[in-house]
Amino acid sequence: MSVSMFRNAVVTGACGGLGQALARELISAGARVALVGLNRPVLEAMVQQNPEGCVVYQPDVSNVRAMQSVALDWMGRWGAPDIVIANAGVAGGFDTSRLEDFAVMRRMLEINLFGVAATFHPFLDAMRAQGQRTALVGVSSVAGWRGMPGNGAYCASKAGLTAYLQSLRAEMRSTAVTVHTVSPGYLRTPLTAGNRFAMPGLMEPDDAARRLLRAVARGREHIVLPRRIGWLVRSLNLLPARLHDQILLGQPRKPRSGDVGATPIPGLTDSD
Repeated sequence: MSVSMFRNAVVTGACGGLGQALARELISAGARVALVGLNRPVLEAMVQQNPEGCVVYQPDVSNVRAMQSVALDWMGRWGAPDIVIANAGVAGGFDTSRLEDFAVMRRMLEINLFGVAATFHPFLDAMRAQGQRTALVGVSSVAGWRGMPGNGAYCASKAGLTAYLQSLRAEMRSTAVTVHTVSPGYLRTPLTAGNRFAMPGLMEPDDAARRLLRAVARGREHIVLPRRIGWLVRSLNLLPARLHDQILLGQPRKPRSGDVGATPIPGLTDSD
């Protein structure tokens, strides 16, 4: 199976590094693509690759009704998608001792976890009714395999996402809908630009996108990018917890919201 099997695609976070790369790859393969994101100029530029087959949408992915509207409009144009990639996500440091960081944690969970379910929901029945193979792809992270100091909100959101995708995969076993968990390590994107720590196995988004789509086309349910970062994380997880913690505590922490190098979190408010 090749990427050309995906003729009708939905990509959230399509203005980010990996999202842009995925959208470009799918458009180049001849797919019609719903480009879901918040940076309209970036998305409009991608539309020029296929003006007749791309549409820009700018919902909050954690808003169920907004995502329903996206799905109704897209499927009204082109029918049920072959692939839905829930790629939208945010990252940032978190400190339990800082009250203001709880707004960050809530918003991160809304986007990274709840947003994936809200993205899949309005397409699921139509994809299942097709009776032919279709794919739901959730972009998690190897950061969800173990909590890291100063990164508790992000790690928790990705661990929760991995568990959610496991549950959904089991529920879809009797259907032609496949569910894929993607666990990238470090990609050269705006989300990692402010990192002050070592990023082994750093990948370019275009390379990651090609590998991801090929793996989904081949039916792989668990996709680690690159594979060697998965081996490294699994090896570290074999260490006694106290030793592992000491190693991680020696690394610089991810910038918190408002710090130099922090990436913006859409929709973040100070309400608790």
